[in-house]
Amino acid sequence: MIKKLSVISLAILLSACASQAPKVVVQPPKPVIVVKEEPKLPKWSEPNLLAYHDDWSGTPYRLGGMSKNGVDCSGFVYLAYLDIVGQKLPRTVNAQRILGKEVPRNELEIGDLVFFKTTKTARHVGIYMGDSKFLHASTKKGVKISSLDNVYWKPRYWFAKRLKSPQQSVESSIAALIENAEVEQQGMLAAN
Repeated sequence: MIKKLSVISLAILLSACASQAPKVVVQPPKPVIVVKEEPKLPKWSEPNLLAYHDDWSGTPYRLGGMSKNGVDCSGFVYLAYLDIVGQKLPRTVNAQRILGKEVPRNELEIGDLVFFKTTKTARHVGIYMGDSKFLHASTKKGVKISSLDNVYWKPRYWFAKRLKSPQQSVESSIAALIENAEVEQQGMLAAN
């Protein structure tokens, strides 16, 4: 009987070994595709402003202009702010100068607005680029980059403003703009 059991056990064992084991197919892992995003530059950065300058370079100055056929300083600042930051500013130097927070010249940051008194009554505005440079629409040479330390601009520098939330600044400045216009109008009446 032991012999019979041994034969049966051996037959079962051999038949188990003879059966096909289930096939396990191991697939290689799918390759992981890593899309490397270029680091985004801050909206106001020297490379962004240089690219904007390159796009507008050669555009002549035209009082009241708002296109590449001709642009004035506040129109250029308006368009640059709209194109780079996506926010609307007021259209004139006088309206732009009452926005934001005044910053000392030694604390200027890229994107700050820099203002100049070019004559007794005329004002000029540009966008600070860093390293004492600013981007603006010059009356003689059109859109260009100038130095704050230039012999013409240095003595005419007036002040700078930082705009962190332009929409809020625009809304909160309407009353100040009206007040400023009234003060200027009174000054002109007194001068006549």
